Amino acid sequence: VQLQASGGGLVQTGGSLRLSCAASGRSFSTYSMGWFRQAPGKEREFVAAISWSGGNTYYADSVKGRFTISRDNAKNTVYLQMNSLKPEDTAVYYCAAILGPQYSDYAYDYDYWGQGTLVTVSS
Repeated sequence: VQLQASGGGLVQTGGSLRLSCAASGRSFSTYSMGWFRQAPGKEREFVAAISWSGGNTYYADSVKGRFTISRDNAKNTVYLQMNSLKPEDTAVYYCAAILGPQYSDYAYDYDYWGQGTLVTVSS
């Protein structure tokens, strides 16, 4: 499966953005999906994940209550709604796909990756 992330940009502290990740192929609903991010000089870190049906979600503590992951299997798309953004949310955001119903917060578990979209939060 090929993944294309979009929706990044420049936003002020407290603002919102919605990231999208469009997947190619007809098997999108057989993949659980995750969002990761990587800030300059830092390692890639887990942000959120959603099971293949959308029935289960999981968040990093740093974004819990501010970010919401969702998916539309009819549109082969996963979303990340980001509210109350902080400067420390600045990073390149990547979507990733893992085959099967079980999502993961471990990057090496994921089979496919999108190219990343830059989110910059100004103070």
